[in-house]
Amino acid sequence: MTYCLGIKVKSGLVAIADTRLTSGVECSIGKKVFTHQKTNHSLFVMCSGLRSVRDKVITYFKEDLEQNDNKYNKMYKAVNGLSEQLRKVADEDKEYLKKGGLYFNLFAIIGGQLENDEEHKLFLLYPEGNWIEIGDDGSPFIIIGNSGYGKPILNRTINPDSSLSFCLKTGFLSFDSTRVSANDVDFPIDIAIYEKNSFSLIEQRIERHEVTEVTQFWQQTLTSAIDRIPEKWMEKVFQQIEN
Repeated sequence: MTYCLGIKVKSGLVAIADTRLTSGVECSIGKKVFTHQKTNHSLFVMCSGLRSVRDKVITYFKEDLEQNDNKYNKMYKAVNGLSEQLRKVADEDKEYLKKGGLYFNLFAIIGGQLENDEEHKLFLLYPEGNWIEIGDDGSPFIIIGNSGYGKPILNRTINPDSSLSFCLKTGFLSFDSTRVSANDVDFPIDIAIYEKNSFSLIEQRIERHEVTEVTQFWQQTLTSAIDRIPEKWMEKVFQQIEN
């Protein structure tokens, strides 16, 4: 499984991805964030799904960007380009995977800003090659892969006016909630930050030991906060127990 999070706020974009790769009982580390950076061309792609499909789609898309970068002047065109490569791989591999008992499945988050975009953009690409733009419906984030455990904190806190630093902190806590609840998501994590109109992506890998203090602080703060929750509403419950 995978954890990939993309956040779009007025000030820019935040992308977070775990690096755990599983194959049967074997685990390894691999980068799940692909970035493309040229003058006035900044984008990232994160994928979840069958690893062989993911690697092949990204390889094809990289080659397409190398050969045809100038034809992509808006983000939706780049998303369409990624969609073309996804469908190409589906045509090549889908039936063979099915014969081997495997399901063709790939979701992708793609974000960035190209020269003719008025602002930074964030998209979700589906396995069929269709896509939606994130942020248009009021929800400023999307998770692919193991999505259930990390959503609550994002739903309660992130809004379009949130700062990039707030998004990164909250996004990390969302990842950490997933990590402690699922054994197929783990450190290190890769981060990409895009500040609006900068046309410059910042990438960084975060190791477990670098955030041990944060995880411990969060655990202690949660426990302390629960202890401080008003308890009057609980009285009628425990009165029945006492009686």
